[in-house]
This record gives sequence, C-alpha cells and structure tokens, in this order.
Amino acid sequence: MTFEELRDKAHALPLKPGVYIMQNGASEVIYVGKAKALKNRVSQYFQDQSRHNEKTRAMVSQIDHFDVIVVQSEFEALVLECALIKRHQPRYNILLKDSKGYPYIRLSAGEYPRFSLSAKAEDDRARYFGPYGGRFASQGIIDALREALRLPGCRRKFPRDIGKERPCLNFHMGVCDGYCREEMDQSQYGRSIDQAVRLLEGRLDEVVDELTAEMELAAEELRFEKAAQLRDRIRSIQLLSTRQKAVAGSLADTDVVGYHRGEAKSCFVVLHYMGGELAAKDWELLSVPMEDEQTTVSTLAAQYYGGRGQLPRQILLPCDIDEQVELARMLTEAVGRKVEVLTPQRGAKMELVRLANENAAEEVLRATTAEERRSKLTEALGVLLGLDEPPRRIEAFDISNTGSSDIVASMTVHIDGRPLKRDYRHFKLKDMPHADDYASMEQVVERRFRRYLDGDEKFADRPGLLLIDGGAGQVRAAQEALGRLGLGDIPAYGMVKDSRHRTRALQAGDGREIGIQSNQALFAMVGRIQEETHRFAIEFHRQQQAGHLKGSALDGIPGVGPTRKGQLLKAFKSVKAVKGASLEELCAVVPKNTAQAVYAHFHPAGEPTDKEDAP
Repeated sequence: MTFEELRDKAHALPLKPGVYIMQNGASEVIYVGKAKALKNRVSQYFQDQSRHNEKTRAMVSQIDHFDVIVVQSEFEALVLECALIKRHQPRYNILLKDSKGYPYIRLSAGEYPRFSLSAKAEDDRARYFGPYGGRFASQGIIDALREALRLPGCRRKFPRDIGKERPCLNFHMGVCDGYCREEMDQSQYGRSIDQAVRLLEGRLDEVVDELTAEMELAAEELRFEKAAQLRDRIRSIQLLSTRQKAVAGSLADTDVVGYHRGEAKSCFVVLHYMGGELAAKDWELLSVPMEDEQTTVSTLAAQYYGGRGQLPRQILLPCDIDEQVELARMLTEAVGRKVEVLTPQRGAKMELVRLANENAAEEVLRATTAEERRSKLTEALGVLLGLDEPPRRIEAFDISNTGSSDIVASMTVHIDGRPLKRDYRHFKLKDMPHADDYASMEQVVERRFRRYLDGDEKFADRPGLLLIDGGAGQVRAAQEALGRLGLGDIPAYGMVKDSRHRTRALQAGDGREIGIQSNQALFAMVGRIQEETHRFAIEFHRQQQAGHLKGSALDGIPGVGPTRKGQLLKAFKSVKAVKGASLEELCAVVPKNTAQAVYAHFHPAGEPTDKEDAP
C-alpha cells in the first residue's frame, strides 16, 4: 500500500478501543500498539513526518499494511497488546530481553542435577525453590552455593565427560571438587546437592552441625587438610545464609519502578522491598524507544509482571499512565488477589520512586559512552530541524572586526558535537571598504564552498549543517552564497543569543526560531559551538591587530614586503635595532637597493645615525 492509501485507511478506522498491528512487505509484524480510539492513534503515524522522531520515521517507512482488532474496552486492549507483543516480538516495540520478575531456583532431575534460574515453576520433574526477590541476587545465591559446596559450574556433562579431559581452572582454584576426575568419589556429588537443598529450605543449622562433625573427625584422624577444607565450607555456608535472607522470601511487599531515558540508552529498574527493606534490584538497559515516558513505562510494566505466578501487593510507578486501572485489574486477576498500582506524588513512597529513577539514570550513565551521547545529540538536532539525516559534520562561522579594519572570519568544525581542530580555518575578508556583517558572511561562505567545488583537499568534506553566529540576515546571506554555487540543499541556521549572551535558539533565514532550551544537552552543545567559533575569530582578529602594530615602522618602505621584513627582524631582533643599523650592516642582510631604501627611510638627508657624533 502507498503512503496515501495507508493514511486513508487509518482515517476510516472507528473511534473504538483496540490493537493495531503494523507489518512490512514480507508480512512480518514490526510494531504492535493499543489505542483508546483507533482512528486517532493510527492516523498520527501518517501525518506530518517532521513531528516524528528518527525511530518512528524509520518504522513508518517500512509499513506496507496494517491490521486492527477492535475490542470492547481499554482493559481488553491492554491484555491483547501484551499477548501479541509476547508472541511476535516486534522489532520496533521496546522489549525486555529476557524473562524478568520473581525467579525460581531450579534443580534439574537426573543423577547429576544442576542449579539454574527459572521464570516460573513448571511440571518437568525438576525441583523449584522460591520465588525469590530478584534475578541478579538469586543468581548470586546459586553461585555462592556452588562455591561453598564446591559444585561444578562448568559446561561439562556428567557422567558423560568423566575422565575425558583434565580438570578445568575451577578445580585448580579450589572452587570445585573436580567431579570430572575418574578418581573422585562420585557419591560426594549427591551429598553436596542434598546439603544445598537443605540450605535452600532454611535448614542451615542442620547442615552446619553435619559438616562440623565431619571436620572434628578429620582433625582427630590428623587429616588436617580435609579439616581445613570443611572449616572453609562452614564459613562460606554461614555467609551464604546472611545473603540468602536478603533476597529470600516468598513474595515482596512492594515493588518500586524507575525509568530513565538517556540520549543513547534507556533503563527500566525495579526495586523489590520486603518488610520495608530493600531486598533486590532488577534492571535492564534498552534502546531509546519511539514512545514517550508514560507509554514506555506502561508497556514495560505489563511485560515485566504479565504472566507471573507471584506478584507484590503494591507496585509504585514513576509517572501516571493511562492504563493504570487496567494494569491493576490484569495483575489482580492473574494472581487472584488485589494488586495495587500507584503513582505517589509525595511522602516516603515518592522518595522510593526517586531512588529507583536515580538507579536507572546511574545504569544509563555507566553504560553509555561519550561517543554514543554525542551521536544521539546530533540525531536529536537533525530531528528538531527536520533534516533528512543527522548532521554529523557541523561547520560554524563568525565575523570579527574593528570598524573597517582587519575584518576576519572563522570557521570551526564539529563532528558529532566534538571539535575537529585540524579542519578549523581563518579568512581575511577582501575588498570590504567598511564593516558589513551580511556581506562578510556571504563572502566567507562563498570562498569556503568555491574551494570545495574546485577540489581543494583542505575543504573537501561537505557539512551536514551550517551554524551562523548571527540572526536571519546573516543566514540569508549564507544561503544566497550557497544558492549561487548550486549548494542550496545544505541547511543553514543562525545561533541567536539572549540578553545574557547565551544561545537561546536557532533561527532560519525566514526568521522562524527553533527553541533548544528544552533539551539541556543539545542547548549546551550548540552553546559550546558558538563560543568556540567566536573565540577562534577573536583570537585571529587580535593577532592581525598585533601584527600591524608590531611592523608599522617598516611598512611602506619600498622593496620591504613580508619576506624582507621578516629577514630584518630576524637579524636585528627589533625595529629600533634596524633603525640604528649602518648601511653596511643592512646590506649584509638584504639586497643593496632594499638596504638603501631602509637606511634612507630612517635617516633622511642630513640626519646623523646613532653611530655618528651629532654636531
């Protein structure tokens, strides 16, 4: 279907709740969403594309057709959306990578059973313990059990791999008894598993007493190495008990959800509280979604808790969501008791939500590189300006002058917001009888891009965006220069300042302003570009002024250009020394005719030199 056909189909949808399913040309489901009113929601995708972010535009460009399912209520839409997302795993939906929530510890069946995590207890002859507070902490219990009881954590299969290879590094590190060895008493495996089961069942004292008796017997029999191993095992089990109490328990009282949307990544966090104390934390890093915060939190919460056999009594969300009542109803029906879903506005519960959000932000900061953040900023800038692609290379221009003298321009280059100083350029403005910022900007832009068209290697790269230090007039001047060169498709915007000389907005040639202050990171990046470009122009202008002052006494002498002036200053170190030099000394440095001109300039006829006695 064409874009126009898709738009017409969307406009024909009913104003009823339901679920829409976007598909590509291969009939693959690429996005699933729900809506209170299908017509209004689906039509938004086929309106003005400039309003969409980059990810939404990419998704829309792949839509070949879509289907809708009309339901009776928003609750039914929520339940159906969750089921369809779980079934199809659409690439443009924000998805939890694996099954989260309250995990079980699973002990497989067989002669050599192993421990692992499981999202739910199934009827598969295995034993299940829990549910526990969180996946990361629960995995820590399994690891601690293996280490304390020296159980294998490798991928070898028993009894198949017994005696086939040498023991792995775990055996040599003392964290495994090496059941892959033929000489190992294999019955010890069963005893260690039995001890692990009793520990998970809370029978710590029973296991400790048993191991203590073995340790004392080994000591009496002078098997001190064995006794030391048992002593260390007892200590590990006692530490394990403390750790287990932090995450064990059949159910959390309260879950606190946190969410942070970064420039390159986002993070979904759940803090599990039991008896008023923090027991565990679950979190997952995700790509930045198409949806806003409310929709994202709603979708992730439904994914996280949907289909769980065990749920907390209360769930605290970081923001209000439209489906809050429906989500609470879905979870209540799933577990057969009331589950509250709240968005606290003040007090202690609000502080818990703030803590969860801080945890999410910290995970994003830790996982996001500086390069990724810069890349996302330029993507955001491209979306804000309605560009076809992110402006990876940004060139910024500024003019500096004092009246009509020493009119100069600067060009700075930034790649993903980072300065590329090797591509910085200075320009001396030519044929400018008086200061004219518009004409100056037009000249420097034309000179820069004419050299680009001429194949100059120093100007070979084409920018994705021009930023002009100035308003609409300077931007129009730059656009006129680009148009004459056939490069009118290069976008140009002015950087306009507020009363405190800070960049407040970007301005198009038609005077239209685009605010950037709502995105603090983008606001800071554009401000840095403007300040850097202005600094570069001012420094060059000052250098030009200083050079004129320094060489003013030698300027205007026939035959003395920049080269001869440099030779004289290098030989005599100062203009005063040049003035006091004899004709013979000058001839030793520059050609005779030049030396005579310099000498005559500083010693008019009849005036004695410093080396002659005045009358």
